[in-house]
Amino acid sequence: MARPFKKAPTSRPSRASSPDQPPQRLHKLLALAGLGSRRDMEELIASGRITINGEVAQVGAGVTPNDVVKLDRRILHLPFEAELPRVLLYHKPEGEIVSQDDPEKRATVFDKLPRVRGGRWVAIGRLDINTSGLLIFTTSGELANHFMHPRYEVEREYAVRLMGELTEGQLLQLTQGVELEDGMAQFDSIQDKGGEGANHWYEVMLREGRNREVRRLFEALGLMVSRLMRIRFGPVNLPARLKRGQMLELPPKEVAGLLEWAGLAVPRAPQRTQKEKESLGKTFTPKERKPESRAKRPLGDAPNAPRSSTPGARAPSTKTPTAKRRIRGDGMTPPVQQRRSDRNRGRG
Repeated sequence: MARPFKKAPTSRPSRASSPDQPPQRLHKLLALAGLGSRRDMEELIASGRITINGEVAQVGAGVTPNDVVKLDRRILHLPFEAELPRVLLYHKPEGEIVSQDDPEKRATVFDKLPRVRGGRWVAIGRLDINTSGLLIFTTSGELANHFMHPRYEVEREYAVRLMGELTEGQLLQLTQGVELEDGMAQFDSIQDKGGEGANHWYEVMLREGRNREVRRLFEALGLMVSRLMRIRFGPVNLPARLKRGQMLELPPKEVAGLLEWAGLAVPRAPQRTQKEKESLGKTFTPKERKPESRAKRPLGDAPNAPRSSTPGARAPSTKTPTAKRRIRGDGMTPPVQQRRSDRNRGRG
């Protein structure tokens, strides 16, 4: 019987660039993907870690959807059609650090963030381990850069509890300028919020984010800050319903408002499931994800088992005999067990 003729192979669409899709700047797309600010992406490209179609990328290079872009051998999916970024608010408690790489393995806010597809979360500013309050995360490097870059002078407002009350001279000095080790610093405004006993509350506002600047300003005058909480960053206030340790994701309308405030283009909103739409704007308590480096332990290695100092020596067993453990053939004598074994092999 003759074999049937094979069907002619269907032609696949060409991967050639379309004239309707001109190349876009690589550092811009990397920033839109949430990998950092445009300036950070230019430095990343200059380091030689980014390749385009197997060749090391150059600063200012353009790419199209047909190009294969990699970061350290990992393929990047770039947002050629920009989508509305995500913005997450977190009421950070004391005791957590804002870092993804801590040699001391302390609790970090990044262990609690929900997973994001096609990008990563960027922390807008930092809070030290003893400071609580508003912490903003976004998937847009451009939006994060507008919040943090000194040239935009975005306002940051803090609630400060002091041991004692400020004098008129101290208030004047804090608003006119105090010499710190990294230059002059000052508050744009200080508001007295009262207090009880030795504790007194103030609300302070400044337009820069140097390391521990609020605490250092008070320490320069010999004053001790007993509690510090950020309550506003730019146009974003810490919501009263967002309790300590809780998060909420802003709905698209509020995200679009932030982009307009920053002077950025407002792209289309991404497709979401009904469950995702219902969760927007609602507070939730995140579950901590243990990093792999903390969660993984060599097999058979108990958390508190003593280690032998002799190379190659086997650690003592930590297993305890179980009294109720059932042993097969417990009620049989050895001859009975042997006869049954021989019969099963076809010898009996």
